[in-house]
Amino acid sequence: MAASLSGDGRTSSEEDGADSGDSPSDGAGVLQPCPGLLSLPGEVLELILCSGGLDYRDIVSVTRSCRRLRDLCVARGTVWRRQLFARWPSIMKHYNQLDLLDWLEEFKTRHKAGIEAQRIVAAFSKALIIEHRMPCEGFNDLNTSAYPIHFIEDELLSILKTENGKCLTKKYCAKKILYFMRQDATICKLKGYLQRPVDQQDILEGAVLIDQYCNPLEDVSLENIQAEIENITRRVKVYLSTKNSRHPSLSLQAGESSYIEDLDLQGQALDALNHVLFMEMKFKGNVADFYNPLNSYIHQVLINGTGIPISLSVLYLTLAERLGVHLEPVNFPNHFMLRWCQRAQGGSNITDYMYVDAFGCGKCLTAKECEYMIGQHVTEEFYAAVRTKEVLQRMVGNLLNLGKRESKDGSFMLLRVSLDLYLTMYPDSVQHLLLQARLYFHLGIWPEKVLDILQNIQALDPSQHGAVAYLVQHTLEHIERRKEDIGPNVRRRSSEKEVCYSVGLLVKHKRYDYRGVIFGWDPVCMMPPDWIEILSVHQLPQGAGQPFYNVLLDDGSYSYVAQENLEPHPEPGAIQHPDIAHYFSEFAGTHYIANKELQLQYPEDTDFNVQLSLLRQSDAPQPEP
Repeated sequence: MAASLSGDGRTSSEEDGADSGDSPSDGAGVLQPCPGLLSLPGEVLELILCSGGLDYRDIVSVTRSCRRLRDLCVARGTVWRRQLFARWPSIMKHYNQLDLLDWLEEFKTRHKAGIEAQRIVAAFSKALIIEHRMPCEGFNDLNTSAYPIHFIEDELLSILKTENGKCLTKKYCAKKILYFMRQDATICKLKGYLQRPVDQQDILEGAVLIDQYCNPLEDVSLENIQAEIENITRRVKVYLSTKNSRHPSLSLQAGESSYIEDLDLQGQALDALNHVLFMEMKFKGNVADFYNPLNSYIHQVLINGTGIPISLSVLYLTLAERLGVHLEPVNFPNHFMLRWCQRAQGGSNITDYMYVDAFGCGKCLTAKECEYMIGQHVTEEFYAAVRTKEVLQRMVGNLLNLGKRESKDGSFMLLRVSLDLYLTMYPDSVQHLLLQARLYFHLGIWPEKVLDILQNIQALDPSQHGAVAYLVQHTLEHIERRKEDIGPNVRRRSSEKEVCYSVGLLVKHKRYDYRGVIFGWDPVCMMPPDWIEILSVHQLPQGAGQPFYNVLLDDGSYSYVAQENLEPHPEPGAIQHPDIAHYFSEFAGTHYIANKELQLQYPEDTDFNVQLSLLRQSDAPQPEP
């Protein structure tokens, strides 16, 4: 908007650069109320002003027309509340129905927060795309913002929800910022959670925090998870009532922590739980895809009905507590378990417990049967109950192992987030700090962060001096090279006559028929000799001396393809690739338009695509008159 709102609802000029086209009415446009309108009761006038036909500029004009209407549009009244939620409906969840606030001030704050968010996205875009650096770690603009963080987040979400095919880079940067914002908020919650007394660390809440950190852009909340678990609990109680209408579990209310003492009644509750969870709802261990990280996320376990022993145990234990049955987590080797005491006064021996296998549909095992299941003898210490923090450590450890095993896109994102979680719980773990430093060094990101980690390692364990010194030396060299980097490696088509295709062109592979968009090219193959040999590039008719192209594929992967294997796509269409916005600003219908950074590197390719598009249009069959 080209004007802001003053304290009494009037407008004053501001060059804030937000919402182009939102210019308020000038003096000649002030609403002049007719006498008949002013004769209506105040409630009717307020209803008219809140009907939805007027926007904030109209309300500002109304307040300047006469005293009675200005009094109706008071800052703490219904009119400005209606304006706030009509303009930004998604922020309603942050308010209660009975809140008595200065709604005009809230409106102005949300508006200014939107301007600030747009500025942050522009600064992020410049750093990421133009300057080619990742401004994620300790993003100062977010940390020092004077506006409520949920207002900033709301503006970022509004950018992401824009439905047109333009501003792709802007959306890409807004998504990155939102990702790190939510992760930062989750880490703060996790730190607070870990500082609580042990008896106040709810195991489900801890599992949700891990889930939220690993999936910050998904709608994962403790409230929603609890609601789903409560629905399952109600189903179990309905079934249990058909077996024992006087069972004490039926009278337990949500959130009530009361345990049943009678062992037979506990058994009845667990039998009902097993029937509903595993027979009716078909929950099961994911044997077919055991190493899928989705098995570790509690919201995905509830969606898919599958999990691994530890995630299913967290769900099972939580449900059992709501039925009045006390179970304890057991960090059993290779197979997480729950133990159920068979003595009223508590057990002191492993034979005093049955061990519940949630992965095995709630089957109860003796200590000896547990050993048979994993095929090895274990000492009594492995049958002991563990604290919530140790359960979370094992959950994160599973993700760490998966992150080390695979990285489909080369970003090692799962390894990065699981390391963050582990070091939040155990900040002095030298082994994991060193792994984190090596990972960042390998990825070439946040070299200053690498130096901080290495300094911390040296202080914690001087014996690591050799490894630390090596990484310090090469990190400093990386920082110096970055300072000397004077700009992109410019590729001009006019200097490379053999290059037929351009950045932004939609192509398909002649042999394998996959489709993609070119985001870079080399006049000859620039891959190392072993890559050229493994892929038999020399067997191509034109060999390695022909142009090669970097291509974003429609399946979300990348490819480096010889020119002779590509051809322009006869029916170009938008490509579904997670990094499309990192290279292109919009889809122009026949080709993608490179963003500023890519245009600097390939300055002549944009005009080539425009000419090609015009040529295609002229060759298209014309409709008959």
